Amino acid sequence: MFPTHARVVIIGGGIAGTSIAYHLAKMGERDVVLLDKGELTSGSTWHAAGMVTHFHTSPTLMRMRQYSIDLYRALGSERSPQRSDRAEGNAAASVPYVDDAPQHWHEVGSLRVASSPDQFLFLKRQVGMAKAIGLNVEIISADECVKIFPWMTDENLYGGMYLPNDGWIDPSGGTMEIARRAKLYGAQIFTQVRVVEIQRDARGAICGVVTDHGAIQTECVVNAGGMWGRQIGEMLAPSGAEGVGVNLPMTPLGHQHLLARVPNFTFPKNTLCLRDPENLVYLREEVGGLVIGGFELEPREWALDGVPWDFTQKLFPPDWELFAPIMEGAIRRVPMLEHADAQHLVHGPEALTPDSKPLLGPVPGVPGFWAACGLSHTGFGAGAAIGDILSQWIVTGEPPYDVTELNVRRFGEIYRDRAYASERAKEAYKYYYWLRFPHDENERAREKRKSPLDAKLFDLGAVFGEKNGWERVNYFDAAQSVISNQSSVIGRRAGADQRATGWFNTPFLEQAGEEHRAARERVALWDMTSFGKLDVRGPDALQFLNFLADNDLTKPVGSLIYTQFLNPRGGIESDVTIARLDEEHFRVICGSNFVASDLGWMTMQREMGRQVEIGKQGTSRQGTSRQVEIRDVTEEYAVIGMWGPFARKVLERVTRDDVSNAGFPYMTGRHLTFDALTNDVRIWAQRVTYVGELGWEFYTSNADAPRVWDALMNAGQDFGIRPAGYKAIDSLRLEKGYRYWSTDMTPSENPYEAGLGFCVKLNDANGVPRDFIGRAALMKWKQLRNKKKLATITLDPLPAPFSACPEQGEGRVPGAEVLFPSPRRRGVGGEVFSPSPHRRGVGGEVLLPSPRRRGAGGEVLLPSPRRRGAGGEVGLYGGEPVYHNGALMGRLRSGGYGYTVGKSIGLVYLPVEMVRSGTPLEIEVFGERFAAQVDADVLYDPKGERIRT
Repeated sequence: MFPTHARVVIIGGGIAGTSIAYHLAKMGERDVVLLDKGELTSGSTWHAAGMVTHFHTSPTLMRMRQYSIDLYRALGSERSPQRSDRAEGNAAASVPYVDDAPQHWHEVGSLRVASSPDQFLFLKRQVGMAKAIGLNVEIISADECVKIFPWMTDENLYGGMYLPNDGWIDPSGGTMEIARRAKLYGAQIFTQVRVVEIQRDARGAICGVVTDHGAIQTECVVNAGGMWGRQIGEMLAPSGAEGVGVNLPMTPLGHQHLLARVPNFTFPKNTLCLRDPENLVYLREEVGGLVIGGFELEPREWALDGVPWDFTQKLFPPDWELFAPIMEGAIRRVPMLEHADAQHLVHGPEALTPDSKPLLGPVPGVPGFWAACGLSHTGFGAGAAIGDILSQWIVTGEPPYDVTELNVRRFGEIYRDRAYASERAKEAYKYYYWLRFPHDENERAREKRKSPLDAKLFDLGAVFGEKNGWERVNYFDAAQSVISNQSSVIGRRAGADQRATGWFNTPFLEQAGEEHRAARERVALWDMTSFGKLDVRGPDALQFLNFLADNDLTKPVGSLIYTQFLNPRGGIESDVTIARLDEEHFRVICGSNFVASDLGWMTMQREMGRQVEIGKQGTSRQGTSRQVEIRDVTEEYAVIGMWGPFARKVLERVTRDDVSNAGFPYMTGRHLTFDALTNDVRIWAQRVTYVGELGWEFYTSNADAPRVWDALMNAGQDFGIRPAGYKAIDSLRLEKGYRYWSTDMTPSENPYEAGLGFCVKLNDANGVPRDFIGRAALMKWKQLRNKKKLATITLDPLPAPFSACPEQGEGRVPGAEVLFPSPRRRGVGGEVFSPSPHRRGVGGEVLLPSPRRRGAGGEVLLPSPRRRGAGGEVGLYGGEPVYHNGALMGRLRSGGYGYTVGKSIGLVYLPVEMVRSGTPLEIEVFGERFAAQVDADVLYDPKGERIRT
């Protein structure tokens, strides 16, 4: 009988939907209903390749893969529940079992190989990062790779990574088994039922779904609709709005894999899974042949206007032209495939998000609506774990661990533009296998959001990166800037710049260093318009924000407060600065990439109707949303930052207002008049810094921004003012120990662990305990005392020039600089091997070193991070493993170089007892270990005297 009520309604019967139903039912949840408009697995699930590996460099995704593999393995080894004997109460604790589980999981192991020098260095880096988060893995030689996969050639083979417990799962069979067990635990599954409407009550919360078989009352709907997920979200509109719906950006992209069989040859069933990212290809065994798939560089989108509802268990026509680069890569690595017979080319759509990661969690603005869609490349690798995460999140109100990088809140309104979201998805698809260097920028769909200063900065020689759609200056190219008195000045949009220079020749080191020194020694100017700006207004604004913040916002108008928003576990959900503009008006300033997430967090907390103290009488009431307005004003204001020891002198030349230390103290804000503007125009200025120098941020209208910039630049000429970019900010903030949210602090760390305990105000100014989210958890932490703390560590500098190892001297230049193979820089013996359309650099072809360049033991001779430039520094990117006395301690969060202190700097969480200056450490960089030590938490101006005077 079709139900009329359910505790949870799940839309979609793929791996995500069935896993959620299974986990909810296993937890004892009653009235769980799953609906699918076709048959189970009839979307992307049924034509997936099903390969799953433990390996990932993200702690969250690696944990999800481990959980998924454990569950798939258990499907074949555990007994399944026998529903006829179910007892009341907790089903998981009392259900008898029967031995009837078929074998859907094939644990054959996997091998990931490197087919270029850059890819091999990347693999070394990835292995180090994976070890740092708990995976037991090592690099193996090219000879060892061939021994365990003897059908491949060793040509251009540099090494690999072997994981014996990886494998593949039968997509349909495994999903059907999970669905079967969900039903045995009590979940109801209905196929051939299409949801046509999602209903909301007067508060805007979920109250039911309408299907072509009838209506179901429910307060919880989970969108596990796969490639239809975006359209399901569009069924909803915020209260009072029409035709807007929930923003769930995902794009169907075609993905192909081929079943090929070699005549008179059968691959054994235990053939391991092979991945060769440089050749864009993956392979696994099936019925004696190989399933060959991969990720081409120019994927094709489909159905941008919406996937037809009747597209169930259907495929596209084969596209052999699109598949050609994949097949070429497969033949290069496994030459016998040149003679293989193509049995069947599967071509089906997969829904990809703009960053190729799933959309998970509660959707802000629609209480009771949850996302579990857009699985992208993490389908079966994360699918089972998604059920575990979502079920615990729904039942307890919190995910079991940090899933920030997958949170549905992360994408803002610009991703409603389907063409823009599609271009971003195609770029994410391209770089799933193709090597992207840490400093490379997005190439597609640029210039989506431009500052009003964009053209002016372009003329100054700006090299733009991109963040959340914004064009932002990374650095200024001094070689063609007016700073160098050049007559021809032109900027550019950076793309895959580091691909041309390689791992050890970062393209902006000198320029960023000059901008860094300008801020430390003179004065520098930044365009920071991309900052997120969220205005919070209303009678309850102060009480509402005080309930979110660990710091006390009960400060006078004009105050700036640095604070964090915490989750109930005390973890850091947001890191923000809040300006009190008026009694009932606050502005929350956040990072460019986090504005949607922070807006979503505040919206959800407002929706929850938590009790807060209102008014002078101290009464309380529910539903603070009626007294608080939250509005994203990011695009309404330009922001210009000016910092340096001469910043005040520059400012005094453009305004007659008092900007002395007494008249304009640190961490305050006020309106200023600029001589370059009319008297009725006032600019909000706030004295704060993220670079560790005296200075201000200026918030202006977009129209006034160019005149404000010119006024500051002109006034600063006598003081050596220089325009600067975000690469300089990275080095400046590392010297000051300033944290970066999502890297140095996450929802997994609390403020005490992150070294931000000074922000936590457990009591107000009168000693009365404050009520804010996470307070109870912080109290427990204080009682138990922290076990870890974020520490600043520095690498011991290498001697310069560092003498080369004899066997690696052929690729070096006098002066100790590495001649690293790249499209523009070849060493002796380098020659081209099988150039193809997908393996090209700036000059149109890839110049690979010859495999003859090996040492006496057969090892490939590659450049080493130890052989650096004249300064002897070692470049850090973040994520590198850190050791103490041979024991792994953790991984670097941020890493970079401090030009003023002259050191490579990293931030890492260490046991509290180790966080003392001088503690010896080692950092592994591309497989080599370098001496390091715990250093002072703040390396530059530790007392903060320069920013307060």
